[in-house]
Amino acid sequence: MKLKATLGILCALSLQSAYAQKRIYVNEYLNIGVGARGLAMSNAVSASSSDVTSAYWNPAGLMNIKQDYQVGLMHAEYFSGNAKYDYASVAMPLKDKKRTLGFTVMRFAIDDIPNTIDYVQPDGSFDESKLKSMTAGDYAFLLSYAQGINLFKNNTEIQTSIGGNAKVIYRHLGKMATAWGLGIDLGIQGKYKEWRFGITAKDITTTYTSWSFNLSEKDKEVFQKTGNEIPIKSYEVMLPRLNFGLSRYFLPSDNKFQFLAELGFDMTTDGKRNTLISSKAVSVDPRLGLEGSYKNMIFLRGGVGNFQSVLDDADTTNQKKVLLFSPSVGLGLKLKGFVVDYAFTSLLTQSNPLYTHIISLRVDLFKGATRREMDGSEQEYDNRNP
Repeated sequence: MKLKATLGILCALSLQSAYAQKRIYVNEYLNIGVGARGLAMSNAVSASSSDVTSAYWNPAGLMNIKQDYQVGLMHAEYFSGNAKYDYASVAMPLKDKKRTLGFTVMRFAIDDIPNTIDYVQPDGSFDESKLKSMTAGDYAFLLSYAQGINLFKNNTEIQTSIGGNAKVIYRHLGKMATAWGLGIDLGIQGKYKEWRFGITAKDITTTYTSWSFNLSEKDKEVFQKTGNEIPIKSYEVMLPRLNFGLSRYFLPSDNKFQFLAELGFDMTTDGKRNTLISSKAVSVDPRLGLEGSYKNMIFLRGGVGNFQSVLDDADTTNQKKVLLFSPSVGLGLKLKGFVVDYAFTSLLTQSNPLYTHIISLRVDLFKGATRREMDGSEQEYDNRNP
């Protein structure tokens, strides 16, 4: 109860911060990630993402889907279970197999937050009947499209694809405030022998989230008495965010064992962040993801990211710095048309961890003809496509 009340206060304070037209860490729930595979690899999957979660990581990766449909689901909880993070997605290649469509829904919300505005009476007493609850919810809807493209006509060994998202953002704090935003993401992926590369540009056109407020006279009165400014209308700006990925398979494609390593760089343009490489113009967070597999059925994953150089608490002179990071690990099991992935990861560094267990499910759906094609597919797909 106390934690939810604290989270509720933070959500209420966000009404004030929404006045800022340009600030860092806007809509950060969109940067958590989806799918236990990507989260176990510390979000270093822009180059290697090849399933329905590619709509989030790199929409160009949707072109790797060979099934008629793929469905992805995930649930995670933070803040001792008070914050719920849910994800659902579906993707399907079109009949010519040269284009793929996808649709994704994401929700990060805190439910049953105590609304105490009417709780305290004028005489200082408490009226339990006036204690109500509300939800602070953040939603994102992605409509994705991907297609193959021949960027290297002189070298047919290099395969490339492009993709994009039309993104709709919806946020609300009970009945007091709502916000809508629109954005566009673009991505490109390429394959050359054992190598994979990927570039994802999120909010490439800059995404504006416009807030509107619906405060009762009682709400306004409480805001005035507590020294808070009464919001009328405001908007937030999400500047472009780039993610670069380079990955490599280290064993032949026909080997029962496979090992993949990906190095990623997450570059933000909204101001100086607490990252390993930081400036007023851009901030860069390097990430490393690893994945080992056996017969494309059993997967072991790990990663490191969120590197930060901070002052050492043990140094009383406040001059010595230490390097912190967020580790993550995970497992995966693929049985025919079902893929279950698990990740143990954190939103913060290991000095102040916020660890959570994440389980995601992927379902591959086939029609008869596609199943026969898959049964006779090349060994590279069998052993190298998670």
